[in-house]
Amino acid sequence: MSAIEQNAKASADFDAKLAQTCDLLQQAAGQARITQASSLGAEDVVISHLINALALPIPIFVLETGALHPETLQLLAATQRDSRSPVQVFQPRAEAVLKFVAREGQDAIFKSIALRKACCQIRKMEPLARALADKDAWITGLRREQSGSRAQVPLIDRNDSARIKFNPLAHWTWGDVWHFIATEKVAYNPLHDQFYPSIGCAPCTRAISLGEDFRAGRWWWEEETAKECGLHTTT
Repeated sequence: MSAIEQNAKASADFDAKLAQTCDLLQQAAGQARITQASSLGAEDVVISHLINALALPIPIFVLETGALHPETLQLLAATQRDSRSPVQVFQPRAEAVLKFVAREGQDAIFKSIALRKACCQIRKMEPLARALADKDAWITGLRREQSGSRAQVPLIDRNDSARIKFNPLAHWTWGDVWHFIATEKVAYNPLHDQFYPSIGCAPCTRAISLGEDFRAGRWWWEEETAKECGLHTTT
């Protein structure tokens, strides 16, 4: 059963949510220096589709960590080819990756939370800093339903004095996301059809079982409270 067949079920107020999201994206486009951060997950392909459909002057960027699934890389290539908005790719510093692996080993992420977060720092956080260095605002696919730590995600987050974060799908359900993908025929990562609701680096992501938490497949060997890489940590 595909992810669309399994999940596509719009909320009763979906049309109002979609209108709100479009209005918020148009508001965000008024920011002089803004970008969309895309992991190429289901939420992010919805946002990218809307940016393109509304012809908004919002560029997109992807963090290519050097450890992504082949399916994710294939979707990245297709997105770069088909997107009206430019899609920029940021990669980690090769020397930093090589030094980390040589010092800590290929399986370092499984040894401790500190080492896993050190890997995320090299592969995600440092490239993210470069991607956002000249930006005043950015757009993410965060939703309140994703996890307990994201349950209070606002539509517009001004907690970071450096830049505004827009979360246009904050109120959407998983069913809303897949209803939109089905209705608009949006290309998505085929790993979603294999029960991967949240997709990150290949070593850090597994399929989930029926009844498991949405993000149970991310860093599954760690405690629930540790399951963030730092990209969306709130202080």
